[in-house]
Amino acid sequence: MGCVSRALYLNGIGLSPSPQSPLHFPYWKQNFVINTKAFDKFHFPLLSCSIGNGGSSGNNNNNNNNNNPSGSWWWHGGNGGDDDSSGSFYSLLLFVPSLLYCFCHLQVATAIARTATSSEDDGNKEYDAVWEVKGSKRTKLIPDFTKDAFVVASASNASLSSLLSVNKLWDECRELFVQFMLPEGFPDSVTSDYLNYSLWRSVQGVASQISGVLATQALLYAIGLGKGAIPTAAAINWVLKDGIGYLSKIMLSNFGRHFDVNPKGWRLFADLLENAAFGLEMLTPAFPHHFVFIGAAAGAGRSAAALIQASTRSCFYAGFAARRNFAEVIAKGEAQGMVSKAIGIMLGIALANHIGSSMPFALASFSVVTWIHMYCNLKSYQSIELRTLNPYRASLVFSEYLLSGQAPPVKEVNDEEPLFPAFHFFKIKSANKSQLLVLSSEAKDAAVEIEHRLQLGSKLSDVVNNKEDAHALFSLYEDEGYILTEHGGKFCVVLKESALPQDMLKSLFQASYLYWLERNAGIVATSTSADCAPGGRLEISLDYVQREFNHVKSDSASVGWVTDGLIARPLPNRIRPGYVEPSVAS
Repeated sequence: MGCVSRALYLNGIGLSPSPQSPLHFPYWKQNFVINTKAFDKFHFPLLSCSIGNGGSSGNNNNNNNNNNPSGSWWWHGGNGGDDDSSGSFYSLLLFVPSLLYCFCHLQVATAIARTATSSEDDGNKEYDAVWEVKGSKRTKLIPDFTKDAFVVASASNASLSSLLSVNKLWDECRELFVQFMLPEGFPDSVTSDYLNYSLWRSVQGVASQISGVLATQALLYAIGLGKGAIPTAAAINWVLKDGIGYLSKIMLSNFGRHFDVNPKGWRLFADLLENAAFGLEMLTPAFPHHFVFIGAAAGAGRSAAALIQASTRSCFYAGFAARRNFAEVIAKGEAQGMVSKAIGIMLGIALANHIGSSMPFALASFSVVTWIHMYCNLKSYQSIELRTLNPYRASLVFSEYLLSGQAPPVKEVNDEEPLFPAFHFFKIKSANKSQLLVLSSEAKDAAVEIEHRLQLGSKLSDVVNNKEDAHALFSLYEDEGYILTEHGGKFCVVLKESALPQDMLKSLFQASYLYWLERNAGIVATSTSADCAPGGRLEISLDYVQREFNHVKSDSASVGWVTDGLIARPLPNRIRPGYVEPSVAS
Protein backbone atom coordinates (compact mmCIF):
# COMPACT_ATOMS: atom_id res chain seq x y z
CA MET A 1 0.00 0.00 0.00
CA GLY A 2 2.95 2.27 -0.40
CA CYS A 3 2.68 5.75 -1.82
CA VAL A 4 5.70 6.50 -4.03
CA SER A 5 7.05 10.06 -4.01
CA ARG A 6 7.37 11.44 -7.48
CA ALA A 7 6.30 14.35 -9.58
CA LEU A 8 3.20 13.61 -11.64
CA TYR A 9 2.23 15.41 -14.81
CA LEU A 10 -1.33 14.97 -16.04
CA ASN A 11 -1.93 16.90 -19.25
CA GLY A 12 0.59 19.57 -18.36
CA ILE A 13 -0.50 20.04 -14.77
CA GLY A 14 2.36 19.58 -12.35
CA LEU A 15 1.99 17.47 -9.21
CA SER A 16 5.18 18.10 -7.20
CA PRO A 17 6.03 16.71 -3.73
CA SER A 18 6.27 19.07 -0.82
CA PRO A 19 7.09 18.02 2.76
CA GLN A 20 5.43 21.06 4.26
CA SER A 21 1.87 20.36 3.22
CA PRO A 22 0.24 16.99 2.61
CA LEU A 23 -2.28 18.47 0.15
CA HIS A 24 -2.49 21.92 -1.30
CA PHE A 25 -4.41 23.15 -4.27
CA PRO A 26 -5.53 26.76 -4.78
CA TYR A 27 -9.00 26.92 -6.24
CA TRP A 28 -10.34 29.16 -8.99
CA LYS A 29 -7.08 29.16 -10.95
CA GLN A 30 -6.41 27.86 -14.38
CA ASN A 31 -3.48 25.66 -13.36
CA PHE A 32 -3.74 23.37 -10.35
CA VAL A 33 -0.71 22.37 -8.32
CA ILE A 34 -1.01 19.46 -5.90
CA ASN A 35 1.80 19.07 -3.37
CA THR A 36 1.97 15.66 -1.81
CA LYS A 37 4.18 14.48 0.99
CA ALA A 38 6.66 11.75 0.18
CA PHE A 39 5.46 8.43 1.46
CA ASP A 40 7.90 5.65 2.06
CA LYS A 41 6.71 2.11 2.45
CA PHE A 42 4.26 1.77 5.38
CA HIS A 43 4.57 5.48 6.12
CA PHE A 44 1.35 7.17 7.29
CA PRO A 45 1.08 10.88 8.12
CA LEU A 46 -0.74 10.30 11.39
CA LEU A 47 1.85 7.74 12.52
CA SER A 48 4.97 9.86 11.93
CA CYS A 49 5.47 10.36 15.64
CA SER A 50 7.26 8.33 18.31
CA ILE A 51 5.24 5.41 19.63
CA GLY A 52 6.16 4.34 23.13
CA ASN A 53 9.71 4.37 24.39
CA GLY A 54 11.24 2.17 21.75
CA GLY A 55 9.54 3.75 18.75
CA SER A 56 11.23 6.09 16.39
CA SER A 57 10.00 8.91 14.25
CA GLY A 58 10.52 9.94 10.69
CA ASN A 59 11.54 7.41 8.10
CA ASN A 60 13.30 5.11 10.63
CA ASN A 61 10.06 3.53 11.76
CA ASN A 62 10.15 1.20 8.81
CA ASN A 63 12.75 -0.94 10.53
CA ASN A 64 11.83 -0.64 14.18
CA ASN A 65 10.30 -4.11 14.12
CA ASN A 66 13.37 -6.05 13.17
CA ASN A 67 13.81 -7.47 16.68
CA ASN A 68 10.15 -8.11 17.28
CA PRO A 69 8.95 -10.96 15.09
CA SER A 70 5.74 -11.42 17.01
CA GLY A 71 4.16 -8.13 15.98
CA SER A 72 4.51 -5.25 13.55
CA TRP A 73 5.61 -1.76 14.50
CA TRP A 74 2.20 -0.24 13.97
CA TRP A 75 0.40 -2.77 16.10
CA HIS A 76 2.57 -2.83 19.21
CA GLY A 77 4.03 0.10 21.08
CA GLY A 78 6.25 0.40 24.15
CA ASN A 79 9.62 -1.31 24.57
CA GLY A 80 10.31 -3.58 21.67
CA GLY A 81 7.70 -6.31 21.65
CA ASP A 82 6.15 -5.76 25.11
CA ASP A 83 2.42 -6.42 25.05
CA ASP A 84 0.72 -3.19 25.87
CA SER A 85 -2.98 -3.48 25.06
CA SER A 86 -3.62 0.18 25.64
CA GLY A 87 -0.89 1.21 23.23
CA SER A 88 -2.14 -1.29 20.67
CA PHE A 89 -5.65 0.11 20.89
CA TYR A 90 -4.54 3.70 20.35
CA SER A 91 -2.21 2.65 17.56
CA LEU A 92 -5.12 0.90 15.85
CA LEU A 93 -7.22 4.05 16.19
CA LEU A 94 -4.44 5.93 14.43
CA PHE A 95 -4.04 3.31 11.75
CA VAL A 96 -7.66 3.33 10.55
CA PRO A 97 -7.82 7.13 9.97
CA SER A 98 -4.49 6.87 8.22
CA LEU A 99 -5.92 4.40 5.74
CA LEU A 100 -8.91 6.66 5.16
CA TYR A 101 -6.59 9.61 4.67
CA CYS A 102 -4.58 7.84 2.00
CA PHE A 103 -7.72 6.68 0.24
CA CYS A 104 -9.30 10.14 0.29
CA HIS A 105 -5.99 11.67 -0.79
CA LEU A 106 -5.75 9.48 -3.86
CA GLN A 107 -9.44 9.88 -4.71
CA VAL A 108 -9.32 13.67 -4.56
CA ALA A 109 -6.13 13.78 -6.60
CA THR A 110 -7.67 11.51 -9.23
CA ALA A 111 -10.87 13.54 -9.35
CA ILE A 112 -8.99 16.80 -9.84
CA ALA A 113 -6.79 15.22 -12.46
CA ARG A 114 -9.89 14.08 -14.35
CA THR A 115 -11.41 17.52 -14.07
CA ALA A 116 -8.27 19.15 -15.41
CA THR A 117 -8.03 16.59 -18.19
CA SER A 118 -11.61 17.04 -19.30
CA SER A 119 -11.44 20.84 -19.07
CA GLU A 120 -8.29 20.98 -21.21
CA ASP A 121 -9.50 18.42 -23.73
CA ASP A 122 -12.86 20.13 -24.13
CA GLY A 123 -11.09 23.11 -25.60
CA ASN A 124 -9.23 21.04 -28.12
CA LYS A 125 -11.29 17.97 -28.91
CA GLU A 126 -14.86 16.70 -28.49
CA TYR A 127 -14.84 13.00 -27.68
CA ASP A 128 -17.47 10.76 -29.14
CA ALA A 129 -20.12 9.97 -26.55
CA VAL A 130 -21.95 6.70 -26.08
CA TRP A 131 -25.51 6.65 -24.79
CA GLU A 132 -26.64 3.74 -22.64
CA VAL A 133 -30.40 3.23 -22.98
CA LYS A 134 -32.40 1.28 -20.41
CA GLY A 135 -36.11 1.71 -20.92
CA SER A 136 -36.75 5.46 -20.89
CA LYS A 137 -33.53 6.19 -18.99
CA ARG A 138 -30.60 7.46 -21.06
CA THR A 139 -27.10 7.70 -19.62
CA LYS A 140 -24.25 9.43 -21.41
CA LEU A 141 -20.90 7.63 -21.35
CA ILE A 142 -17.54 9.19 -22.23
CA PRO A 143 -14.09 7.58 -22.58
CA ASP A 144 -11.85 7.66 -19.51
CA PHE A 145 -8.28 6.96 -20.64
CA THR A 146 -6.96 6.64 -17.08
CA LYS A 147 -9.12 3.54 -16.66
CA ASP A 148 -9.22 2.55 -20.32
CA ALA A 149 -13.01 2.35 -20.14
CA PHE A 150 -16.22 4.32 -20.65
CA VAL A 151 -17.59 6.10 -17.58
CA VAL A 152 -20.74 8.07 -16.85
CA ALA A 153 -20.30 11.61 -18.12
CA SER A 154 -21.34 13.29 -14.89
CA ALA A 155 -18.97 11.13 -12.85
CA SER A 156 -15.87 12.82 -14.29
CA ASN A 157 -16.92 16.11 -12.79
CA ALA A 158 -18.04 14.72 -9.48
CA SER A 159 -15.99 15.12 -6.34
CA LEU A 160 -15.85 12.69 -3.44
CA SER A 161 -18.41 14.67 -1.51
CA SER A 162 -20.93 14.48 -4.35
CA LEU A 163 -20.57 10.71 -4.51
CA LEU A 164 -21.63 10.51 -0.89
CA SER A 165 -24.32 13.16 -1.12
CA VAL A 166 -27.91 12.73 -0.07
CA ASN A 167 -29.09 13.57 -3.58
CA LYS A 168 -27.29 10.62 -5.07
CA LEU A 169 -28.71 8.31 -2.42
CA TRP A 170 -32.18 9.66 -3.18
CA ASP A 171 -31.68 9.07 -6.90
CA GLU A 172 -30.63 5.50 -6.27
CA CYS A 173 -33.68 4.86 -4.10
CA ARG A 174 -35.94 6.42 -6.70
CA GLU A 175 -34.48 4.29 -9.47
CA LEU A 176 -34.93 1.21 -7.33
CA PHE A 177 -38.56 2.14 -6.67
CA VAL A 178 -39.24 2.73 -10.37
CA GLN A 179 -37.61 -0.58 -11.23
CA PHE A 180 -39.85 -2.58 -8.91
CA MET A 181 -43.07 -0.57 -8.99
CA LEU A 182 -43.39 0.72 -12.57
CA PRO A 183 -43.23 -1.02 -15.95
CA GLU A 184 -39.90 -0.99 -17.75
CA GLY A 185 -39.60 2.01 -20.01
CA PHE A 186 -42.00 4.13 -17.94
CA PRO A 187 -43.53 6.53 -18.93
CA ASP A 188 -43.14 5.68 -22.62
CA SER A 189 -44.25 2.07 -22.20
CA VAL A 190 -47.68 2.98 -20.80
CA THR A 191 -50.41 5.46 -21.61
CA SER A 192 -50.60 8.92 -20.08
CA ASP A 193 -53.40 8.04 -17.64
CA TYR A 194 -51.53 5.15 -16.00
CA LEU A 195 -49.68 7.17 -13.35
CA ASN A 196 -52.71 9.03 -12.00
CA TYR A 197 -54.68 5.81 -11.84
CA SER A 198 -51.88 4.00 -9.99
CA LEU A 199 -51.43 6.78 -7.44
CA TRP A 200 -55.10 6.96 -6.54
CA ARG A 201 -55.41 3.17 -6.48
CA SER A 202 -52.50 2.95 -4.05
CA VAL A 203 -54.18 5.32 -1.60
CA GLN A 204 -57.51 3.53 -1.84
CA GLY A 205 -55.73 0.24 -1.29
CA VAL A 206 -54.40 1.53 2.02
CA ALA A 207 -57.89 2.66 3.06
CA SER A 208 -59.39 -0.67 2.02
CA GLN A 209 -56.95 -2.64 4.17
CA ILE A 210 -57.64 -0.43 7.18
CA SER A 211 -61.34 -1.13 6.77
CA GLY A 212 -60.58 -4.83 6.49
CA VAL A 213 -58.61 -4.86 9.73
CA LEU A 214 -61.36 -3.02 11.60
CA ALA A 215 -64.02 -5.37 10.19
CA THR A 216 -61.96 -8.45 11.09
CA GLN A 217 -61.54 -7.21 14.63
CA ALA A 218 -65.30 -6.72 14.90
CA LEU A 219 -65.92 -10.25 13.63
CA LEU A 220 -63.56 -11.71 16.20
CA TYR A 221 -65.32 -9.86 18.99
CA ALA A 222 -68.66 -11.08 17.66
CA ILE A 223 -67.71 -14.77 17.80
CA GLY A 224 -66.30 -14.32 21.27
CA LEU A 225 -62.55 -14.42 20.73
CA GLY A 226 -60.94 -12.63 23.63
CA LYS A 227 -63.93 -13.48 25.83
CA GLY A 228 -63.22 -17.17 26.40
CA ALA A 229 -64.87 -18.63 23.30
CA ILE A 230 -63.95 -22.13 22.19
CA PRO A 231 -61.53 -21.92 19.22
CA THR A 232 -63.14 -24.87 17.43
CA ALA A 233 -66.55 -23.23 17.43
CA ALA A 234 -65.04 -20.02 16.17
CA ALA A 235 -63.31 -21.88 13.32
CA ILE A 236 -66.53 -23.67 12.31
CA ASN A 237 -68.43 -20.40 12.19
CA TRP A 238 -65.69 -18.79 10.14
CA VAL A 239 -65.51 -21.59 7.57
CA LEU A 240 -69.29 -21.70 7.26
CA LYS A 241 -69.42 -17.97 6.70
CA ASP A 242 -66.78 -18.06 3.94
CA GLY A 243 -68.25 -21.18 2.34
CA ILE A 244 -71.62 -19.50 1.86
CA GLY A 245 -69.89 -16.39 0.54
CA TYR A 246 -68.04 -18.30 -2.18
CA LEU A 247 -71.32 -19.14 -3.93
CA SER A 248 -71.68 -15.51 -5.00
CA LYS A 249 -68.54 -15.75 -7.15
CA ILE A 250 -69.92 -18.72 -9.06
CA MET A 251 -73.27 -17.04 -9.67
CA LEU A 252 -71.83 -13.68 -10.67
CA SER A 253 -69.35 -15.12 -13.18
CA ASN A 254 -72.23 -15.47 -15.67
CA PHE A 255 -72.28 -11.68 -16.07
CA GLY A 256 -68.65 -11.39 -17.13
CA ARG A 257 -69.41 -9.79 -20.52
CA HIS A 258 -71.12 -6.88 -18.78
CA PHE A 259 -67.83 -6.04 -17.08
CA ASP A 260 -66.16 -5.56 -20.47
CA VAL A 261 -68.85 -3.17 -21.70
CA ASN A 262 -68.94 -0.84 -18.67
CA PRO A 263 -65.89 -1.61 -16.50
CA LYS A 264 -65.87 1.74 -14.69
CA GLY A 265 -69.45 1.46 -13.50
CA TRP A 266 -69.10 -2.15 -12.44
CA ARG A 267 -65.86 -1.38 -10.63
CA LEU A 268 -67.52 1.42 -8.67
CA PHE A 269 -70.40 -0.93 -7.87
CA ALA A 270 -67.86 -3.48 -6.59
CA ASP A 271 -66.30 -0.84 -4.34
CA LEU A 272 -69.69 0.07 -2.92
CA LEU A 273 -70.45 -3.62 -2.40
CA GLU A 274 -67.14 -4.17 -0.65
CA ASN A 275 -67.69 -1.26 1.73
CA ALA A 276 -71.22 -2.46 2.44
CA ALA A 277 -69.79 -5.88 3.33
CA PHE A 278 -67.27 -4.25 5.65
CA GLY A 279 -70.12 -2.30 7.24
CA LEU A 280 -72.09 -5.48 7.90
CA GLU A 281 -69.06 -7.04 9.54
CA MET A 282 -68.65 -3.96 11.71
CA LEU A 283 -72.17 -4.52 13.02
CA THR A 284 -71.66 -8.17 14.04
CA PRO A 285 -70.60 -7.36 17.63
CA ALA A 286 -74.02 -5.78 18.16
CA PHE A 287 -75.75 -8.94 16.90
CA PRO A 288 -73.50 -11.86 17.91
CA HIS A 289 -76.32 -14.43 17.70
CA HIS A 290 -76.75 -13.68 13.98
CA PHE A 291 -73.06 -13.90 13.26
CA VAL A 292 -73.31 -16.62 10.61
CA PHE A 293 -76.15 -14.91 8.73
CA ILE A 294 -74.53 -11.46 8.77
CA GLY A 295 -71.09 -12.92 8.09
CA ALA A 296 -72.41 -14.96 5.16
CA ALA A 297 -74.06 -11.90 3.62
CA ALA A 298 -70.89 -9.88 4.08
CA GLY A 299 -68.77 -12.72 2.71
CA ALA A 300 -70.97 -13.00 -0.36
CA GLY A 301 -70.63 -9.27 -0.96
CA ARG A 302 -66.87 -9.34 -0.57
CA SER A 303 -66.52 -12.36 -2.87
CA ALA A 304 -68.67 -10.73 -5.55
CA ALA A 305 -66.71 -7.51 -5.22
CA ALA A 306 -63.42 -9.39 -5.55
CA LEU A 307 -64.63 -11.08 -8.75
CA ILE A 308 -65.73 -7.81 -10.33
CA GLN A 309 -62.54 -6.06 -9.30
CA ALA A 310 -60.36 -8.78 -10.79
CA SER A 311 -62.35 -8.78 -14.05
CA THR A 312 -62.39 -5.03 -14.57
CA ARG A 313 -58.74 -4.68 -13.54
CA SER A 314 -57.77 -6.66 -16.62
CA CYS A 315 -59.69 -4.21 -18.83
CA PHE A 316 -57.86 -1.26 -17.32
CA TYR A 317 -54.42 -2.83 -17.53
CA ALA A 318 -54.97 -3.83 -21.16
CA GLY A 319 -55.64 -0.18 -21.96
CA PHE A 320 -52.53 0.96 -20.12
CA ALA A 321 -50.19 -1.33 -22.09
CA ALA A 322 -49.10 1.08 -24.80
CA ARG A 323 -46.46 -1.37 -26.04
CA ARG A 324 -48.54 -4.51 -25.61
CA ASN A 325 -46.67 -5.20 -22.38
CA PHE A 326 -49.76 -6.59 -20.65
CA ALA A 327 -48.02 -9.01 -18.33
CA GLU A 328 -45.57 -6.44 -17.02
CA VAL A 329 -48.25 -3.84 -16.39
CA ILE A 330 -50.28 -6.41 -14.46
CA ALA A 331 -47.21 -7.53 -12.49
CA LYS A 332 -46.32 -3.98 -11.49
CA GLY A 333 -49.92 -3.31 -10.57
CA GLU A 334 -49.87 -6.29 -8.24
CA ALA A 335 -46.64 -5.03 -6.69
CA GLN A 336 -48.20 -1.63 -6.09
CA GLY A 337 -51.20 -3.34 -4.53
CA MET A 338 -49.02 -5.35 -2.16
CA VAL A 339 -47.28 -2.19 -0.96
CA SER A 340 -50.64 -0.49 -0.37
CA LYS A 341 -51.95 -3.52 1.49
CA ALA A 342 -48.88 -3.72 3.70
CA ILE A 343 -49.16 -0.05 4.64
CA GLY A 344 -52.91 -0.35 5.14
CA ILE A 345 -52.60 -3.40 7.39
CA MET A 346 -50.02 -1.70 9.59
CA LEU A 347 -52.12 1.45 9.90
CA GLY A 348 -55.24 -0.65 10.49
CA ILE A 349 -53.59 -2.63 13.28
CA ALA A 350 -52.39 0.57 14.93
CA LEU A 351 -55.87 2.10 14.67
CA ALA A 352 -57.55 -1.09 15.91
CA ASN A 353 -55.30 -1.14 18.98
CA HIS A 354 -56.40 2.37 19.87
CA ILE A 355 -60.08 1.64 19.22
CA GLY A 356 -60.34 -1.61 21.13
CA SER A 357 -63.92 -2.72 21.67
CA SER A 358 -65.43 0.77 21.48
CA MET A 359 -68.23 0.45 18.92
CA PRO A 360 -68.91 4.20 18.42
CA PHE A 361 -65.26 4.97 17.87
CA ALA A 362 -64.93 2.00 15.51
CA LEU A 363 -67.94 3.09 13.41
CA ALA A 364 -66.69 6.69 13.26
CA SER A 365 -63.24 5.55 12.12
CA PHE A 366 -64.77 3.18 9.59
CA SER A 367 -66.92 5.96 8.13
CA VAL A 368 -63.92 8.26 7.62
CA VAL A 369 -61.81 5.52 6.04
CA THR A 370 -64.70 4.46 3.78
CA TRP A 371 -65.10 8.03 2.55
CA ILE A 372 -61.39 8.18 1.70
CA HIS A 373 -61.65 4.83 -0.03
CA MET A 374 -64.56 5.83 -2.26
CA TYR A 375 -63.12 9.25 -3.07
CA CYS A 376 -59.84 7.74 -4.22
CA ASN A 377 -61.75 5.21 -6.30
CA LEU A 378 -63.69 7.97 -8.04
CA LYS A 379 -60.48 9.87 -8.77
CA SER A 380 -58.80 6.76 -10.15
CA TYR A 381 -61.72 6.06 -12.50
CA GLN A 382 -61.66 9.69 -13.58
CA SER A 383 -58.06 9.18 -14.65
CA ILE A 384 -58.78 6.16 -16.83
CA GLU A 385 -59.17 6.72 -20.56
CA LEU A 386 -60.77 3.65 -22.11
CA ARG A 387 -59.87 3.41 -25.78
CA THR A 388 -62.16 0.58 -26.76
CA LEU A 389 -65.59 1.30 -28.22
CA ASN A 390 -68.70 0.18 -26.36
CA PRO A 391 -72.20 1.18 -27.62
CA TYR A 392 -72.18 4.57 -25.86
CA ARG A 393 -68.63 5.60 -26.76
CA ALA A 394 -69.05 4.41 -30.34
CA SER A 395 -72.36 6.28 -30.69
CA LEU A 396 -70.76 9.47 -29.40
CA VAL A 397 -67.73 9.13 -31.67
CA PHE A 398 -69.86 8.41 -34.76
CA SER A 399 -72.38 11.17 -33.97
CA GLU A 400 -69.64 13.76 -33.58
CA TYR A 401 -68.02 12.55 -36.79
CA LEU A 402 -71.29 12.92 -38.69
CA LEU A 403 -71.82 16.42 -37.32
CA SER A 404 -68.31 17.87 -37.51
CA GLY A 405 -66.40 15.50 -39.79
CA GLN A 406 -63.84 14.70 -37.06
CA ALA A 407 -63.56 11.94 -34.51
CA PRO A 408 -63.48 13.31 -30.93
CA PRO A 409 -60.47 12.68 -28.63
CA VAL A 410 -60.44 9.85 -26.14
CA LYS A 411 -60.31 12.08 -23.05
CA GLU A 412 -63.44 14.10 -23.87
CA VAL A 413 -65.53 11.03 -24.64
CA ASN A 414 -64.49 9.27 -21.42
CA ASP A 415 -65.33 12.35 -19.38
CA GLU A 416 -68.79 12.44 -20.90
CA GLU A 417 -69.58 8.74 -20.51
CA PRO A 418 -71.82 7.89 -17.54
CA LEU A 419 -70.58 5.29 -15.09
CA PHE A 420 -73.94 3.51 -15.12
CA PRO A 421 -75.76 3.29 -18.48
CA ALA A 422 -79.14 3.44 -16.77
CA PHE A 423 -78.22 6.75 -15.09
CA HIS A 424 -76.86 9.09 -17.74
CA PHE A 425 -76.74 11.98 -15.30
CA PHE A 426 -74.14 10.20 -13.13
CA LYS A 427 -70.89 11.21 -14.77
CA ILE A 428 -67.38 11.89 -13.51
CA LYS A 429 -66.00 14.80 -15.42
CA SER A 430 -62.38 15.87 -15.35
CA ALA A 431 -61.40 18.60 -12.94
CA ASN A 432 -59.35 20.23 -15.71
CA LYS A 433 -61.72 22.70 -17.32
CA SER A 434 -59.03 24.51 -19.32
CA GLN A 435 -59.24 22.03 -22.21
CA LEU A 436 -61.39 22.96 -25.16
CA LEU A 437 -64.78 21.33 -25.31
CA VAL A 438 -65.02 19.58 -28.67
CA LEU A 439 -68.21 17.60 -28.12
CA SER A 440 -71.40 19.24 -29.30
CA SER A 441 -74.61 18.96 -27.34
CA GLU A 442 -76.29 17.41 -30.39
CA ALA A 443 -73.75 14.59 -30.44
CA LYS A 444 -74.20 13.95 -26.72
CA ASP A 445 -77.98 13.76 -27.04
CA ALA A 446 -77.68 11.53 -30.09
CA ALA A 447 -75.36 9.11 -28.27
CA VAL A 448 -77.82 8.70 -25.41
CA GLU A 449 -80.74 8.18 -27.80
CA ILE A 450 -78.92 5.74 -30.09
CA GLU A 451 -77.69 3.59 -27.22
CA HIS A 452 -81.21 3.45 -25.82
CA ARG A 453 -82.76 2.45 -29.16
CA LEU A 454 -80.06 -0.02 -30.23
CA GLN A 455 -80.89 -3.73 -29.90
CA LEU A 456 -78.07 -6.09 -30.88
CA GLY A 457 -78.96 -9.73 -31.52
CA SER A 458 -82.64 -9.28 -32.32
CA LYS A 459 -84.71 -12.25 -33.45
CA LEU A 460 -85.57 -12.17 -37.15
CA SER A 461 -89.10 -13.38 -36.49
CA ASP A 462 -89.70 -10.36 -34.23
CA VAL A 463 -88.78 -7.76 -36.84
CA VAL A 464 -89.98 -9.38 -40.10
CA ASN A 465 -93.68 -10.11 -40.62
CA ASN A 466 -93.93 -11.10 -44.28
CA LYS A 467 -91.97 -12.76 -47.06
CA GLU A 468 -91.54 -9.57 -49.06
CA ASP A 469 -89.75 -7.77 -46.22
CA ALA A 470 -87.55 -10.78 -45.53
CA HIS A 471 -86.52 -11.04 -49.19
CA ALA A 472 -85.74 -7.31 -49.34
CA LEU A 473 -83.59 -7.40 -46.20
CA PHE A 474 -81.67 -10.52 -47.23
CA SER A 475 -81.04 -9.04 -50.67
CA LEU A 476 -79.84 -5.68 -49.29
CA TYR A 477 -77.54 -7.14 -46.63
CA GLU A 478 -76.32 -10.10 -48.66
CA ASP A 479 -72.64 -9.12 -48.30
CA GLU A 480 -72.85 -7.94 -44.69
CA GLY A 481 -72.57 -9.85 -41.43
CA TYR A 482 -75.74 -8.30 -40.06
CA ILE A 483 -79.24 -7.12 -40.98
CA LEU A 484 -80.40 -3.73 -39.66
CA THR A 485 -83.96 -2.48 -39.71
CA GLU A 486 -86.15 -0.30 -37.56
CA HIS A 487 -89.02 -1.88 -35.68
CA GLY A 488 -91.11 -0.31 -32.96
CA GLY A 489 -88.77 2.69 -32.72
CA LYS A 490 -85.76 0.42 -32.09
CA PHE A 491 -82.70 -0.07 -34.27
CA CYS A 492 -82.88 -3.86 -34.47
CA VAL A 493 -79.68 -5.58 -35.54
CA VAL A 494 -80.09 -9.21 -36.56
CA LEU A 495 -76.66 -10.86 -36.43
CA LYS A 496 -75.65 -13.59 -38.82
CA GLU A 497 -73.88 -16.65 -37.51
CA SER A 498 -70.58 -15.43 -38.98
CA ALA A 499 -70.91 -11.93 -37.47
CA LEU A 500 -67.78 -10.48 -35.83
CA PRO A 501 -67.29 -7.51 -33.47
CA GLN A 502 -66.33 -5.51 -36.57
CA ASP A 503 -69.78 -6.18 -38.05
CA MET A 504 -71.45 -4.97 -34.86
CA LEU A 505 -69.39 -1.77 -34.98
CA LYS A 506 -70.42 -1.27 -38.61
CA SER A 507 -74.10 -1.77 -37.77
CA LEU A 508 -73.82 0.84 -35.04
CA PHE A 509 -72.34 3.31 -37.51
CA GLN A 510 -75.31 2.70 -39.80
CA ALA A 511 -77.70 3.20 -36.88
CA SER A 512 -75.99 6.51 -36.12
CA TYR A 513 -76.42 7.61 -39.72
CA LEU A 514 -80.09 6.56 -39.67
CA TYR A 515 -80.57 8.73 -36.60
CA TRP A 516 -78.78 11.60 -38.40
CA LEU A 517 -81.11 11.23 -41.42
CA GLU A 518 -84.08 11.26 -39.09
CA ARG A 519 -83.03 14.39 -37.19
CA ASN A 520 -81.37 16.45 -39.90
CA ALA A 521 -82.94 15.34 -43.20
CA GLY A 522 -86.40 14.38 -41.96
CA ILE A 523 -86.18 10.93 -43.55
CA VAL A 524 -88.18 8.60 -41.34
CA ALA A 525 -88.98 4.91 -41.55
CA THR A 526 -91.89 3.74 -43.69
CA SER A 527 -92.14 0.06 -44.61
CA THR A 528 -89.24 -2.37 -44.61
CA SER A 529 -89.50 -3.25 -48.29
CA ALA A 530 -89.73 0.43 -49.27
CA ASP A 531 -86.76 1.38 -47.12
CA CYS A 532 -84.69 -1.36 -48.78
CA ALA A 533 -85.55 -0.21 -52.31
CA PRO A 534 -83.19 2.13 -54.22
CA GLY A 535 -83.49 5.58 -52.69
CA GLY A 536 -84.98 4.12 -49.54
CA ARG A 537 -83.80 4.92 -46.04
CA LEU A 538 -81.96 1.67 -45.38
CA GLU A 539 -80.43 1.59 -48.87
CA ILE A 540 -79.11 5.17 -48.57
CA SER A 541 -77.64 4.56 -45.12
CA LEU A 542 -75.98 1.28 -46.11
CA ASP A 543 -74.44 2.84 -49.21
CA TYR A 544 -73.03 5.67 -47.09
CA VAL A 545 -71.67 3.25 -44.48
CA GLN A 546 -69.94 1.13 -47.11
CA ARG A 547 -68.18 4.22 -48.44
CA GLU A 548 -67.35 5.98 -45.15
CA PHE A 549 -66.82 3.21 -42.61
CA ASN A 550 -63.12 2.81 -43.31
CA HIS A 551 -62.65 6.59 -43.16
CA VAL A 552 -64.29 6.96 -39.77
CA LYS A 553 -62.24 4.03 -38.49
CA SER A 554 -59.05 5.63 -39.72
CA ASP A 555 -59.88 9.01 -38.21
CA SER A 556 -60.86 7.42 -34.90
CA ALA A 557 -57.67 5.38 -34.76
CA SER A 558 -55.61 8.51 -35.41
CA VAL A 559 -56.85 10.08 -32.16
CA GLY A 560 -56.27 6.94 -30.10
CA TRP A 561 -59.40 4.78 -30.45
CA VAL A 562 -59.21 1.01 -30.87
CA THR A 563 -61.46 0.31 -33.85
CA ASP A 564 -61.07 -3.45 -34.26
CA GLY A 565 -64.63 -4.08 -33.11
CA LEU A 566 -67.47 -3.19 -30.78
CA ILE A 567 -67.33 -4.21 -27.11
CA ALA A 568 -70.93 -5.20 -26.45
CA ARG A 569 -73.11 -7.94 -25.03
CA PRO A 570 -75.62 -8.78 -27.76
CA LEU A 571 -78.53 -11.14 -27.35
CA PRO A 572 -77.68 -14.75 -28.21
CA ASN A 573 -79.88 -14.89 -31.33
CA ARG A 574 -78.16 -15.62 -34.68
CA ILE A 575 -79.31 -16.56 -38.19
CA ARG A 576 -77.74 -18.65 -40.95
CA PRO A 577 -78.97 -17.43 -44.36
CA GLY A 578 -79.66 -20.16 -46.91
CA TYR A 579 -79.64 -22.92 -44.31
CA VAL A 580 -82.43 -25.48 -44.61
CA GLU A 581 -83.13 -27.83 -41.75
CA PRO A 582 -82.71 -31.38 -43.08
CA SER A 583 -85.82 -33.47 -42.97
CA VAL A 584 -85.85 -36.35 -40.58
CA ALA A 585 -86.99 -39.64 -42.03
CA SER A 586 -89.90 -41.07 -40.19
